Amino acid sequence: MSQKKFSRSKVALFMECPRCFYLEVTKGVKRPSGFPFNLNSAVDALLKREFDAHRTAGTKHPLQIQFGLDLKPANHPLIDQWRHNFTGVQYNDPVRAVMWYGAIDDLWIDPQGTYYVVDYKATAKSTPVTELAEWMDGYKRQMEFYQWLLRKNGLPVSNTGYFVYCTGDNTRQDFSNTIHFHSHIIPYEGSDSWVDNQLDALMILTKSSTPPEATEDCTYCSYYKKYKENA
Repeated sequence: MSQKKFSRSKVALFMECPRCFYLEVTKGVKRPSGFPFNLNSAVDALLKREFDAHRTAGTKHPLQIQFGLDLKPANHPLIDQWRHNFTGVQYNDPVRAVMWYGAIDDLWIDPQGTYYVVDYKATAKSTPVTELAEWMDGYKRQMEFYQWLLRKNGLPVSNTGYFVYCTGDNTRQDFSNTIHFHSHIIPYEGSDSWVDNQLDALMILTKSSTPPEATEDCTYCSYYKKYKENA
């Protein structure tokens, strides 16, 4: 029997809507796919290329200097694996008999050898994003789960993580084949104290013979409910 594997996104799905999670992992009924964020992916790729150049050189990125951070891109031997979507940072959980994994965007390190999880975000607004909004709880949990995974791999990981937030300027008068970005590094003080309890609950649900009730604010469950009522 092959080992069970759950990605960071599956854990996020469970926390968002246990019913949608249950239907996907036990019945193979997935939510409809959303539109791909190709421009965001392009920004991610360019940022990684920039930070990799400084990783190889052992120097700070200009953004790290601009925001006064005594950090450098971490030149860890597993960094490429940890950033790959289908491998990521892996933890073989001996208690739950599951592999948990998730792909980070970047990892920085301070002079004392402490690591910092970094996540890249891109958007377009009239004003630059310089702080995390209330609706970004999912982003915060994402970072905390990565911190948990890396600690399970034996790394000394700071509770402080960083979001490199790039805001495309949509107020300019012309395009001229160029999108101008305002980039900010936003610190976040995380806590992975929630992770183990949520993983225990997730595993209990996978062993259930019946799906849970729909989450009230799940748009997918609400759509299906209205469809059934009007069928």
